[in-house]
Order: sequence, then C-alpha cells, then structure tokens
Amino acid sequence: MKKPIYLALMLFTCAFPVFSQEKEQENLNLEKAIQLGLENNFDVKIAVENISLTDFDRKIGVGDFFMPTLDATYSRSFGNEDVEQKFLNDPEPRTIEGAKSNTENFTLAAIYGFRPESFVAIKRLGQLNEISELDAKVVIENTVANISSSYYRLVLELQRYQVLERTLELSQSRLDIAQAQYELGGAGRRDFLTAEVDYYSDLTLLKAQEQVIKNARVDLNQLLALEADAAFAVKDTILIGEDLNLLELQENAFLENKQLLIIQRQENVAYLQEKELRAQRLPVLNLNGSYNNNTFNSDAGFLVQNQRQGFNFGGNVTLNLFSGLTLNRRIQAAKVQRKITDYALNQYEVQLEADIQRAFNTYETNKALLEIEKKNYAVAKENTDLALERFRLGISSYLEFRDAQVNLLSAENRLITSIFNIKEQEIELMRLSGKIFFTNSFEPIENILDN
Repeated sequence: MKKPIYLALMLFTCAFPVFSQEKEQENLNLEKAIQLGLENNFDVKIAVENISLTDFDRKIGVGDFFMPTLDATYSRSFGNEDVEQKFLNDPEPRTIEGAKSNTENFTLAAIYGFRPESFVAIKRLGQLNEISELDAKVVIENTVANISSSYYRLVLELQRYQVLERTLELSQSRLDIAQAQYELGGAGRRDFLTAEVDYYSDLTLLKAQEQVIKNARVDLNQLLALEADAAFAVKDTILIGEDLNLLELQENAFLENKQLLIIQRQENVAYLQEKELRAQRLPVLNLNGSYNNNTFNSDAGFLVQNQRQGFNFGGNVTLNLFSGLTLNRRIQAAKVQRKITDYALNQYEVQLEADIQRAFNTYETNKALLEIEKKNYAVAKENTDLALERFRLGISSYLEFRDAQVNLLSAENRLITSIFNIKEQEIELMRLSGKIFFTNSFEPIENILDN
C-alpha cells in the first residue's frame, strides 16, 4: 500500500529540477523546497514504512482467517533389539538377538477452521490500514506546512535584514552630516559622537540579524534533510493569497481534515472490535483432512511388514459454553473503548472548529493591521525623509531625526511582520481544512496518493 505514497513523492521529484548542494546560492523556491522535503524528510520516510507494516498485518490476518494450514511430515526410525517372545501354543521362549525394525511414515495434513468473527476482523484490519495511510498523509501535510512556514520565516528575516540595512544607511548619512557640521564648526562634538554611537548600535543590530538568518537557514535545511550549512537563495517577497472564507474552511475541514478522519476510523475500529468479540460466541467449524503413507518392517513378531496408505478426513463444530466470563468482560471493555472513541471524536470536532476560528480571527486581524501598517509606513517614510532634509539643513536636532528613524524602522518591521503573520495563518488554515496542497499549486494529496 505504500506504492501510492512513493508515487506521490516521485511526482514531486519529476515536477521540479533536483537541488544541488554543491552549488552555493542556488535559487530555491517554495515548490522546490517542498519537493526536497517530501523526498528527503525522515518523518515522511518513516510514515511510508509504517504503511507497509500495517499492510503486512492485514495480509497476515487474511491468511490466518481464510486460508487452511497444510503441513507435511516425514519420519524414519530404525531399531536393533534383542527380543524374547513366548507364544500360547509354544511354551519354549523364542529369542532373537539383534532383531531389526524400521518405520517410515509420510503424512500430509490440512486443517481449516472457520470462525464467524473472521469477516469482522478483516474489516477491522482494513480500517487500521486506512489509519496508517491517513497517518502518513498527516505527516506529509505537517511537513509541507512546516517547510512553508520555515521558508517564509527565512524570507521574513531577510526582509528584516534589508530594513536594517536601510536604517544603517540613514545612520551613515546622519553621521556624515554630523561629522561635516562638526568639522565646519556648525555643530558640537557631542552631536557627532551621538550620531556615531547610533550608527554602531544599528550596525550591531545588522550583525545580530545575520545570525538570525543563519539559524533560519539551518531550521529549513533540517526540514529538507540537507546539510546544516547548505546555501541557497530564496525569493525576497511573501505573496498573500486570495481572501479565505470561514464557512468554506469549516465545511472542508469536516470532510478533509486527516486527523479527524483518523479518529473517525478509530471509532469504526472500536465498533468492529466489539462486534468481533460478540461473534466469538458463535460456533466454530473445523475441517481436517490428511494423507498417510506408513511402512513398518520388523524381524520379530508375527507381523514382518505392515504398510498403510490412504486419506482421512473429518470435521467438528465447537461452541464455547463457559470461559470464566472472560469474553463478557472483554465485550464490556470494548463497549467502554467505543464510548471513549465517541467522546474523542466529539472532542476533536469541537477542538477543530475552535482552532479554525482562532486562526481565522488572527488572519482577519492581521489583514486589518496590514492596511493600517501600510498607511503608517507611508507616513513614517515621508516623516523620515523630511527629518533627514531638515537635519541636513541644520534646522532640526539629532533627536528629532533619530526619533523619525526609529519610527520608520518600527513601522517597516511591523509591516513585513503583518504580511508574514497573514501568510502563516493562511498555511495553518489550509492545513486544518485539509487543503494545504492548494496553497502551493499542487494537487490535493488524496488525488496524488490514489494515482
């Protein structure tokens, strides 16, 4: 059953060129990053192998329940004994020294036992196999979501680096102006030293951001199962998708959310487990048949040779009448387990709806904040330009310019952060609603796995 999963990974591998770790700063878009993650990520590989294990269990169950057992036995024995025999019509004992005997036996035996619970057990194993496939889909979707979030996190940190670079350029301009004014006697040394301190403070922030970017690359490389220091160039923008609809997200989640489907299957398993135990109260039919070929040779006794061959067959019906109430207790435990899975399903449905509502609230809030931050950034940018010009003309203080500069840095950071927050909530809402692949221009995972 893991072939469909492998097919999905092959589709991703064929859809995009292979990423080379040997080339530094190679372009890595989100689609290629996801392809690499699905190809290399060890959580995905483990999930695929787990499908094989449950598929083997299902096939073993089919063999145990519906296939007869056939055993072939061959034996050969030899004897060399001293024998003393007395007969009714001959009072004198008869002594045979070194009497030889040998026995050869070949048996072919077949046994088939039909248990009424077999059909239910096969359905239960089939449900467990479906759960393992859904588990693999959950791992794949989580991997895609984590890679997407980590990729955009790296883009965000690179954008913050660019903001700090522009801030440093303003500080450099201010330092140059302060130095020129100081050298010409138009300003005191204190203003020049303050501008220099602010410049080095901004330079420190820029250097610290370089470390943040390096760690963000390591986090992404870990998800892609690449070397920690693998270098690549990512896109420098975060594009926001179309507006999401809460009702559509909720409806799709109750149809496509893989974790919800898993719990639904677990509920079915609990029901089938109880039904399987109840079926054990029914009679069991056992059929058996054998072929025997037995040859006996002996130097002692009336029977010098005895050879038997032929078929034997028969059957029996077994009905358990009492087993110490063990079966009743197991049925009661299965009922309790079924209630637990019912509660778990109801609980997850409530949780899923709440998670979607929370994520959507955050999504809507960040969209509103984005419009505010756009306006705030435009005002802060214009204010900084004016402050720089006034500072250059010597009609404003360094404090006024620095205040405008800090406001611009804060406004630009909030602007790009709000864009990232919207994208992150998009990813989370798509994951919760089972539509994560739609956010990355891929087919739904179910269609890919069924190819």
